[in-house]
Amino acid sequence: MGYRENLLKENWRFHYGDEPEAWYAGFDDSGWEKVFVPHDYAVGAGFDEHYSSGTGYLRGGTAWYRLHFSLPEEERGQTVKVLFDGIYKNSMVWCNSSYLGKHPSGYTPFYYNISHCARFGEDNVLCIRVSHEDLSDSRWYTGSGILRPVRILTEPPVHPAVGGIFFSADRISLKSELSHDLAGEEKETQPLCAASADLRLRIRMENDSDREQTVTLRARLAESADAVFPETDLSIPANGEAACVLNGQITEPRLWSPEHPQRYTLTLTCSTDGTDPSGETVTIPVGIRDLRFDPDQGFFLNGVPTRLKGVCVHEDAGCLGAAVPKEVWERRLEVLKDCGCNAIRMSHNPHAEELYELCDEAGFLVMDEAFDEWENPKNKWWQGHNVYPPRHQGSYESFPDWHDRDLTAMIRRGRNHPSIILWSIGNEIDYPNDPYCHPMFDTMTGNNDANKPEAERRYDPRKPNMERIAVIARRLAAIVRREDDTREVTLAAAFPELSTHIGFIDAIRVVGYNYREQFYSEDHARFPDKVFLGSENGHGEEAWRAVTDHPYICGQFLWTGIDYLGEAHGWPIHGSAAGLLTTAGFPKERYYERQKLWLAPDMESRVETAAQESLTPGTVIEAPAGFRAVCWRPRRARSDAESAGQWAERVQETGFIDQILLYPAETPEDTGQFPERFIEVKIEGAGELAGIDNGDLADNTPYLSPRRQTLRGNLAVYVRRTAPGEIRVRLSISDRL
Repeated sequence: MGYRENLLKENWRFHYGDEPEAWYAGFDDSGWEKVFVPHDYAVGAGFDEHYSSGTGYLRGGTAWYRLHFSLPEEERGQTVKVLFDGIYKNSMVWCNSSYLGKHPSGYTPFYYNISHCARFGEDNVLCIRVSHEDLSDSRWYTGSGILRPVRILTEPPVHPAVGGIFFSADRISLKSELSHDLAGEEKETQPLCAASADLRLRIRMENDSDREQTVTLRARLAESADAVFPETDLSIPANGEAACVLNGQITEPRLWSPEHPQRYTLTLTCSTDGTDPSGETVTIPVGIRDLRFDPDQGFFLNGVPTRLKGVCVHEDAGCLGAAVPKEVWERRLEVLKDCGCNAIRMSHNPHAEELYELCDEAGFLVMDEAFDEWENPKNKWWQGHNVYPPRHQGSYESFPDWHDRDLTAMIRRGRNHPSIILWSIGNEIDYPNDPYCHPMFDTMTGNNDANKPEAERRYDPRKPNMERIAVIARRLAAIVRREDDTREVTLAAAFPELSTHIGFIDAIRVVGYNYREQFYSEDHARFPDKVFLGSENGHGEEAWRAVTDHPYICGQFLWTGIDYLGEAHGWPIHGSAAGLLTTAGFPKERYYERQKLWLAPDMESRVETAAQESLTPGTVIEAPAGFRAVCWRPRRARSDAESAGQWAERVQETGFIDQILLYPAETPEDTGQFPERFIEVKIEGAGELAGIDNGDLADNTPYLSPRRQTLRGNLAVYVRRTAPGEIRVRLSISDRL
């Protein structure tokens, strides 16, 4: 029957609160709320100052999801899996009343084989319990619920394991290395092609049948006639697995880069005993690029010195919470690209799969990150940022038993993405006295300790000794290299004046420093074989000059690219304003300042022009007097006729998000004042309101309200398509909320 992957996004039933019998397939869920998945149940109930400031004054709690779905009778005998990209958190899953398991992490992908309990030609029931009772478990907003896509995968009994296909290009022979002025910016784009590259394809196959099977594997790159791997036979034991490596070569490969994010389609055909010799086919998009980190000259991509002009991002989008549609990230990345940004740090956890896909497509270099804490909890703020005393809930509880599985899941999901160039095993694990300390320093102060009591700054032998983190770093680095030997391991150090003296960075080659530019020169001399970069930096020009003045520093990652929920300084502020963009995706003044540093000083912004070029098919907007409204669509759809046609078809899909951007009709030139108004939104036709965001982190109007005030005259309105047909969006001025 082949491979079939079905996205489960519609017709979910949701209940907030615990329901002990909801695991039972026969449970009556007809009175439950109908929702689309991905779904964040934390943003729907409004802000409350009694919740945690660290997680944005939004609720957590326990909730249930149930879905009725069908499997065709003709797929009987196939292997059936349910794939989850991320549920926050402590999920428990049942299928047809059969318990499948529990997954603590809210950020890593996981799956269950449901072949033993699946029903073909009749109703199946998927039941999921989510428990997020510890609201102070994070330093930023996490969201609650099924925050990422869910899929049903049907495949033959002999099939590649989940995450079991790993493509890489080794020993890439570059045609030339372009000249580069290290005191300035890149003079030319990356080379489009290399002379040749050796290809390596690592495959892990599973056999779910009760007899040994031999599978014939054939692989090629679909767009290249000469990139064909040798045909290979692999014997797999009954109910077991086996692995092999296929080696090939390609001449004149197109290279992936931020300027030219060119990709290939890897096609793997699997034929087993007694099946059609043509076999079943799996396809994966892949890229070919050459990465090199040099201790003295920094980072080279495809032989060209390349500075990382990066931003850190968390994964919420204001009123949409942490269940962010791909279209919203697409717009955000486009605006960041116009600022000169070429790199994204996924802080401080694995993000949704769609974001990595977009980074592949748009050409962003990615640092993927696994953990924010290891064996011991950090301070968690619940009554204002740095307001003592903190709480100590967090992911550390599951780290001892789950760190290998979580890190492995992150890498296996991501290692075919050409955008990912670094695996980070941790963020600020060495933060002083939070909780690790060491007798080398009697008093330790971190970069965020303005309100820390004196007693909390001093060495306390009853706290965990920081020497322990060197042991864990070695263990995590070994796991990364076991799963991927083509990329470097890194981490983000917060207190290198101590941690680099006790072995914390010994197991890694590329070292990230958070706000520690003053140690670049000294530590470059101390560790001549290591490569350094700014894994987290402030927006000041001096932090960027620390990169341009030192050719051995690979680049920087600003904190942050986009404002985010949580890490709030205190009620009524519910988020962090550290970004270049607001939560609504509108540029701030610092965005244009950064644009001057990262791009030519005399360059004019393309952001507003890009947003106005055309309307999305099928959406009609009525804007109030004094405002103009634009329905955003991706630049690739605006510039490519074929893509535009695909876009027109795509907007007929349910769950699709239209982004209506409201601007003042005229900008006052003298006063700089904007016409702030309360806007009411009404949706008619084949859509519903998904949220309204102005980017004001002090505006605690419930996110599901149909009315909101503009900020600097701007407003973002998100509309979810619920059926094919026309959507009419009516925007009107309201006298009140």
